[in-house]
Amino acid sequence: MLNSRVLVLFGFLLALDFYTFQALRIMAQSWSGIWRTSAFAFFWAFTLFTIGYSLAAMSMGDSFWVKEVHTYLRTIIFIVYLSKLLTIPFLAIDDVRRGIQWIANYLGGSGVRDTSRSRFLTQFGLVMGSIPFVSLTYGMLRNPYRYKLFRVPVTFDNLPKGLQGLRIIHISDIHSGSFTFKEPVKAAIDMINAQKPDLVFFTGDLVNNRADEMYPYLDVFDKIESKYGVYSIVGNHDYGDYEEWPSPEAKVANFELLKEMHRTLGWNLLLNEHRFVEINQHQLAVVGVENYSAHLRFPRHGNLSLATKGTESADFKILLSHDPSHWDVQVNKEFPDIRLMLSGHTHGMQFGVEIPGWIKWSPIKYMYKQWAGLYQQGQQYLYVNRGLGFLGYPGRVGILPEITLLELQSGKQPLNAELS
Repeated sequence: MLNSRVLVLFGFLLALDFYTFQALRIMAQSWSGIWRTSAFAFFWAFTLFTIGYSLAAMSMGDSFWVKEVHTYLRTIIFIVYLSKLLTIPFLAIDDVRRGIQWIANYLGGSGVRDTSRSRFLTQFGLVMGSIPFVSLTYGMLRNPYRYKLFRVPVTFDNLPKGLQGLRIIHISDIHSGSFTFKEPVKAAIDMINAQKPDLVFFTGDLVNNRADEMYPYLDVFDKIESKYGVYSIVGNHDYGDYEEWPSPEAKVANFELLKEMHRTLGWNLLLNEHRFVEINQHQLAVVGVENYSAHLRFPRHGNLSLATKGTESADFKILLSHDPSHWDVQVNKEFPDIRLMLSGHTHGMQFGVEIPGWIKWSPIKYMYKQWAGLYQQGQQYLYVNRGLGFLGYPGRVGILPEITLLELQSGKQPLNAELS
């Protein structure tokens, strides 16, 4: 039996279809019979397919479907209905116009009763609806594995001489459970290794929910090469908080398996702890904390005081912390000796506009003050990686998957500037 929420959803989608169908009828008035009939048939066939597929998915469960097919069918349905939804306001404006005109004609005793739809508003509504359809479809087909290398020089005064020119690769948010293809991911590893990094840092969210999502990709990510090793932390998705577990013990076992995944990859997983890396007779402290967020809906397992205990002798400190909101809420208030913090988490919302030197915008900026790129406060820097993988929507629009190459340099830095 269908519950009331599902019935309401289907009712809403059908109402959306009937309403947007009016726009198609207006546009098809001048078409030949065969084209008009074909367009109408396709429109309603997609509606029937959506209902049938949704019912099948609910009754059979995700495990029944081929993952790639299931992912892309759900996304296409979402894109189509989002596009229809954005058409509605313009049809509604037209309906208000028609209603006012009808009332005016009725009260005025006019014999004119023409309240036909405005072709202009109909066309404009369809154009507005086509924008997300085209952009989201393109972002799904073209961009999920279109990795972009960001080369970011970071300038510090009093940088230890032996650390000048240090090359750091920063990746984040792999979300292996979202990948639908394995071969394109190998291109990211090739891009990383081509930079010949001194250090590689991963800042959390190896999986979506379950540690076993990483099994198919162990033989991909274990190929990452670095002179001084790979260091990693966990993110909010790595705890399994968004999965229904049969018991608390099963959830604990999942997290233990996730830690084993890091060890299998040859990565140094830091759970509220640090490692000293000896580089050119200088001690670099790599500090890693568990997830710590200023937003209460995300877990706070991080303990920075514990993680930094014993690092007083370090010549330079780098912090790995998944959520960038940790920077303002604690790091630059209580730990001024941490010169560089690396984060991820936001994905740049996988949607936005970035034209270097002109505009940098994403809806995520209204939730996170620091959401992508390099930021500075006093003598400290924060870099927020846009993520290597994707979550939910299997694509990106305007915000490409990122591999960051940070190069430490010595010099006088500008104070309190947002540099990204």
